[in-house]
Amino acid sequence: MTAETALAFLETLSVPQGMKAGTPLKLARFQRDFVVGALDPANMVACLSIGRGNAKTALSAGLSLGALMGVWDDQPKREIIFAARNRDQAKIAFEFLTGFVGGLPEGEQELFTIRRGSKLEVEYSGNGGGLARCIAADGKSILGGAPTLAVMDERAAWEREKGDNLENAILSGLGKRDGKALIISTSAPDDANTFSRWLDEPPPGTYVQEHRPSFGLPADDLDSLLIANPGAVEGIGSSPEWLVAQARRAIARGGSALSSFRNLNRNERVSTEDRSVLVTVDEWLAAEVAPEDLPARDGECVLGVDLGGSRSMSAAAAYWPRTGRLEAVGCFPCQPGLADRGASDGVSDRYAQMKERGELWTLGEATVPPALWLSGLVKMLDGITPVAIVGDRFRHAEFAEAMQRAGLRVPFVWRGFGWKDGSEDIERFRRALFDGNVKAAPSLLLRSAFGDAVTLIDPAGNHKLAKARSLGRIDAAAAAVLAVAEGARIVGRGNPKGGRVAWG
Repeated sequence: MTAETALAFLETLSVPQGMKAGTPLKLARFQRDFVVGALDPANMVACLSIGRGNAKTALSAGLSLGALMGVWDDQPKREIIFAARNRDQAKIAFEFLTGFVGGLPEGEQELFTIRRGSKLEVEYSGNGGGLARCIAADGKSILGGAPTLAVMDERAAWEREKGDNLENAILSGLGKRDGKALIISTSAPDDANTFSRWLDEPPPGTYVQEHRPSFGLPADDLDSLLIANPGAVEGIGSSPEWLVAQARRAIARGGSALSSFRNLNRNERVSTEDRSVLVTVDEWLAAEVAPEDLPARDGECVLGVDLGGSRSMSAAAAYWPRTGRLEAVGCFPCQPGLADRGASDGVSDRYAQMKERGELWTLGEATVPPALWLSGLVKMLDGITPVAIVGDRFRHAEFAEAMQRAGLRVPFVWRGFGWKDGSEDIERFRRALFDGNVKAAPSLLLRSAFGDAVTLIDPAGNHKLAKARSLGRIDAAAAAVLAVAEGARIVGRGNPKGGRVAWG
């Protein structure tokens, strides 16, 4: 079999760099699994998602060397492409490839020509010949090529337009010579990334191997760290002790340090953009509690409502400021279906999961009927009358009509989403969250919304809510901000202590 031949060849190589340089290459179980899946004749594309430092680039370089030498593919003039986001990243793969060449017998080394100038190339003159070259993400750089093997390194980090162009050029060229593509990377920061789509929605003929732990676990949880870093227990990359120590340092530092650790070392889909996010993943997770530990529905209830448009999500958040309890629900029209909507928004089956968890409703056909939506929210509160409903002032007429039809006689607080009202509401929400005055059951709806929510900052330092990506759904985050901010104002005003004073 091709995979058995490749595995036998890889174990004849020597480790090219690091503390074990010069020792025979020993493959870990997860590496062997990837080689078998990648070289299965039924697969044209193989995807590997794993934490940083687990030798995915080195493994791909070893496979590239075997393909270049025709160990399992003896067609003449073989062409190997090693693609990366930029030249510096491509050079890392190039150094691994040339390092493996340097460990071959001297007689074999003489068959290689290594070029380190403007082009990073390795040419092999034996067994029909072949050329391996490293390129940056520019689709024009390989037009007309016919690679027998292509490696796309750190695919999640490629620029969207240039990266997709390069990927399309590579895949179109593979068909000319029955070639294979290896797509390797740590996790992308979101589900809409092209690498995420490969993992979530693999087309026929694709092998997927993803080492990603469950979402929401502590950053220093060892078992989940080892899921993302399987090489740690087999002597590859970082040790378990180092990973735990780094996790605790990241927790202590918080912010971008923690987000980067989750994305790169825990292989989680977490945005590393921290300067303008509404709240980080860990800041929100600190507010989540088990359903049985939720505070009671005591005291005044504030209902924040983000009324969606004809195609967008409607969302509402109920907040009890005296206890800190927060509940949120979203709603889509029935057409298109949640599966199709999830595919177009780049979130796979996430909407269907939300509906199964009771966090997402479907109402109406092409649009969500506002009055029916508000009536459903009243039922959700089990007879509790909100002390106020908070919504967008620019939807004033729609809200007024919907409340009248739903029979709601509740004070309405109009808020804007611009710099003035938005900045105050965001600051009040963050303060309540950081002070431990917001508690919610684990909610995929809220996690998803906060993951897509960023803030735009004007020259005076004011914030307003915005989407991190055009297809993001931040409606539940907006509703939560409205509800919590108004709840904070209610608590700040306190209870009335006497009658009015008349000035004469």
